[in-house]
Amino acid sequence: MHSKALTRLSGLIALSIAAVASGTALAANKGEITVVLPEQPANLEPCRSIRNDIGRIINMNITETLTDIQAEEGTVTPFLATSWEQVDDLTWRFKLRDGVKFQDGADFNADAVVHTVNRLMNRNLTCDSRSKFGDIKLTPKNVDAHTVEIKSDIPIPILPTLMGTVQIVSPKLPLDKETNAPVGTGPYKLDSASPERVVLTWFDGYWGKPAKVRKTTFVWRPESAIRAAMVSTGEADLTPTIAVQDATNPATDFAYLNSETTRMRIDAQMPPLNDRRVREALNRAIDWDALGSALFGDDVIRASQMVAPGVRGHNPDIKPWTHDPQRAKQLLAEAREDGVPVDKEIKLIARNGFFPNSAESLEAMMGMWEEAGFNMTMVQLEAADWVRYLDKPFPAERGPTLFQQQHDNNTGDAGFTAPVMYSSNGQYSTIADADIDKVMRQAMSASGDERAKLFQTVFAKVHDDVIADVPMYHMIGYTRVGKRIEGWRPTLKTNSEIRLSEVNLKD
Repeated sequence: MHSKALTRLSGLIALSIAAVASGTALAANKGEITVVLPEQPANLEPCRSIRNDIGRIINMNITETLTDIQAEEGTVTPFLATSWEQVDDLTWRFKLRDGVKFQDGADFNADAVVHTVNRLMNRNLTCDSRSKFGDIKLTPKNVDAHTVEIKSDIPIPILPTLMGTVQIVSPKLPLDKETNAPVGTGPYKLDSASPERVVLTWFDGYWGKPAKVRKTTFVWRPESAIRAAMVSTGEADLTPTIAVQDATNPATDFAYLNSETTRMRIDAQMPPLNDRRVREALNRAIDWDALGSALFGDDVIRASQMVAPGVRGHNPDIKPWTHDPQRAKQLLAEAREDGVPVDKEIKLIARNGFFPNSAESLEAMMGMWEEAGFNMTMVQLEAADWVRYLDKPFPAERGPTLFQQQHDNNTGDAGFTAPVMYSSNGQYSTIADADIDKVMRQAMSASGDERAKLFQTVFAKVHDDVIADVPMYHMIGYTRVGKRIEGWRPTLKTNSEIRLSEVNLKD
């Protein structure tokens, strides 16, 4: 830890558990559990539930999907849809499960799926889940009560997998307005929501199997040490994410590859970030090995691209940027000589409680960037404010920004990542490159090895030619499980989804 910035880490990661909050009742009632999260959800809109602050609460609890993605196997299985077939290059037909009700009493049928897909496509509704489809247009059609067809404007060979990300909602929910009162077909219904907690209770009309957990209270505490202490003392039963320094008890703390990749998105069209040399200098200035080991553990994997190894389209030939502070300073000096305003203040947009040690990592990176000659300032935001910088249109007054982001791809296919991040019309994209757009569209319509090679080309262009971001790490998650819970272990999906119906409680 030779860097001045890294010498500050010990102070940054030293958290005190003396401030453990005492406002939550012990979760000792039979069938009731308390889950403590790192942050308050921005809202409870199902269309935004690919974001982990929302998805951890509602995905496969309140709302469910037509298909179920098996992340470890890279396959997809039936769920609300019992089967599917491809009618032609543009059309897929799904047969729907019979006898299913929404929590508001509405029938689950083809009309409900049509409503959900039309809601997904509605441009008047801010919908993060739409980002998984890039700029593809879907047109749903009711064939009969339990058969629906979904047509796309270009071939989508993985549409059944994509539908595993779309939360089906009641036809009574508005088509063009967000809701904080989600209604789905899931095993739990929303009981109450406040700035302090969200409570879910069992839905007696649920079509599936009964579960041990009948009521769950979600609370949030930004400090990892406090979350860990709450589970240890019985104040909570589960926390899906704690920092590596708090994962000290092998009996309760479990590590898992959580399918998340972290990055700093570069606002590549804003001076001085619109200069490629400046973007390379951002990547060269960071001591990646020391940073990763200190804050995320020895098992964390350095990222070169925004999909992890094993995802179709990951390019093994791309090598992560190496630490070269002298080269970073040289690149800035060359840009300055050519009139690039490298001294202009760059704003780091951070999110409170985003992931364990997220603030500490950004503090350390900021110090390294300043040592290289950058002019940096940091803004820490709650999720509801942070999201203004996530989606287009970005705030007009933002200035040059580096945006802290964590992206989850547990589907096994780069089509869930590349379009939203790097196509010109991508919801999170800050670049516009005609060559990347052309290859991306070809990739989205391809399958098999051809699809993988095309996405590999996209990621190579993004990394080598454009330098669209500062890739950080493929993350290792740490979870603490309380003594009342039996047999439950984290999976690839745990960071974005906690299926309460699969949690077993000791009698």
